[in-house]
Amino acid sequence: MKERLASLVSGSGSTMEQIALASRRGELQMDIACVLAGKEGIGAIDRARKLNLPVEIVDQKWFRGDDGKVDQYGFGQALVKVLRKHGITVVMQNGWLPHTPKNVIDEFPNMIFNQHPGPLPETRGMYGVQPHATMLYFTKMTERNNGTEVVVQRVHVNFDEGAIVGRAEVPIYFPYDTPKRLQKRALRVEHRLQIEVLKQIIDGTIKETPQEYHYMEPGEEYILKSARQRSRSKYQHG
Repeated sequence: MKERLASLVSGSGSTMEQIALASRRGELQMDIACVLAGKEGIGAIDRARKLNLPVEIVDQKWFRGDDGKVDQYGFGQALVKVLRKHGITVVMQNGWLPHTPKNVIDEFPNMIFNQHPGPLPETRGMYGVQPHATMLYFTKMTERNNGTEVVVQRVHVNFDEGAIVGRAEVPIYFPYDTPKRLQKRALRVEHRLQIEVLKQIIDGTIKETPQEYHYMEPGEEYILKSARQRSRSKYQHG
């Protein structure tokens, strides 16, 4: 049976678009059966509709109570309902920002994945341009340029703690690179990596690797902490 993919999006939807195009040119034997947006008015919705892909919207703010907290179970049930409606078998979080509820993860054991734009655990809990800024700061502060990487991981109940199932290196160019330039170049690598991991899912060849520090050496914990703090301070909204 051919897998049916859902792409969960919160931003521009560029990865979702590249996956859909790879499917249509026959490179990827898996179709996007549903684009699930985390909010209205995002670029991903326009991209999906231009591709004639089914679009659903489930915003976690609809499940926020008077105390300001999100009913995670209710949010999750709404997501599961949509995914079941489209017969989804594989879920990819392509720039999805909300915390994914446990009942969604349980609905798709070992078949729900997330793309992350930086090495883990070095850039755990970061998003947008923050991981790229962190790795640029870290490289400059250590005076050691080993580049950076992007990863695909299994979705875990805690942000960015899932096992890694795909990684790809991204070079850092000094003094040319800025966080925005690095982000743009890394995104192209993310697109290719997503498609390769989806091929592995189809072939049954996907493998897990543990999260471990590839860039930080012993004794550099304070340097990484400083780089993370600088990144979050300058790019507070990702």
